[in-house]
Amino acid sequence: MDAVVFQGVGEPLQLEQVDRPDCGPEEVVVETEACGICRSDWHAWQGDWDWIGLVPQPGLIFGHEPVGRVVEVGENVTRFSEGDRVTNPFNLSDGTCPYCRAGKANICESSVPMGFVDFQKGAFAEEYSVRNADQNLVEVPDDIPAHEIAGLGCRFATAFHGVSKRVDIEPGDWVAVHGCGGVGMSAVHTANALGGNVIAVDIIDEKLEMAEELGAVASINSREVEDVPQAVKQLTEGSRGVQVSVEALGIAETIQNSVDCLAKGGQHLQAGLTTSEEEGEVSLPVDNIVWDERDFHGTYGMPPHEYDEIFRMMDSGKIEPGKIVSETCGLGDVPDVMERLGDFDTMGIPVCTEF
Repeated sequence: MDAVVFQGVGEPLQLEQVDRPDCGPEEVVVETEACGICRSDWHAWQGDWDWIGLVPQPGLIFGHEPVGRVVEVGENVTRFSEGDRVTNPFNLSDGTCPYCRAGKANICESSVPMGFVDFQKGAFAEEYSVRNADQNLVEVPDDIPAHEIAGLGCRFATAFHGVSKRVDIEPGDWVAVHGCGGVGMSAVHTANALGGNVIAVDIIDEKLEMAEELGAVASINSREVEDVPQAVKQLTEGSRGVQVSVEALGIAETIQNSVDCLAKGGQHLQAGLTTSEEEGEVSLPVDNIVWDERDFHGTYGMPPHEYDEIFRMMDSGKIEPGKIVSETCGLGDVPDVMERLGDFDTMGIPVCTEF
């Protein structure tokens, strides 16, 4: 089968013929309909996360935002059959640890990141496998286009879980979103659906315009203001600041801006993962966090059972994730799209839809 294969850090990705995946007793094999092309793939390709021990090896297949049809079922799988249309979280869980049993499978003790390790290759291929299928697979409505489901993957799922579950947004609350890439756009759209007054912050006007189309009531080009937190506060009622602020880039400056634009009792939501420049360490105004009783939350993927909530909100028209999908392409185009992600000027979420 055809697949896009990793050759080494920074080396051009290659479209190659590879063996189709094996199907273990707890696994299924899925024929790919679509797969999102995520900046996390780009970071791994560039070797950005070697400081946490994530070092991809040549031969790896990236791609962790898939949707497709089951074509082979392991002998111990009971919930799914050939022909079922499915997706799955990128962080595959075992279903047995205390976090899984508590409904927090996204932080499973034995979580396996699909498409980042050799023993769980990804979906930039004609077919892909999913481990612990009964635990991780989610049945997908047939009437939702494949590119919209793929657009839900890592970025929309992480933003949706964070905005709807990790922080509390009441109708009328002010919400700032720092960084309007795929995660940031998803956070803007979800926060708006929950009744938040969203302020989008980015350095590219076209992205800010798209954020306003997705529900932001105001936007700030951070290159055009001297003090981003103060610019955010000036847009809020009484200039007190926002109740929730989302950071979707993983850059020290924007993380600090996000914390600093909060009102007293405000909640910071960290969605962006850092690069090798920060290596996971960013200085924060700890005294202000204490004095103002601000909260700091993380969001990482989404447990499988929360997909149903997204599907219900899509069915009612409250959210339209397809609006965030900016382009579709064929499997052979994935290397070029990955190259462009390094320029940080791609809009929304690109999705591969032709295999």
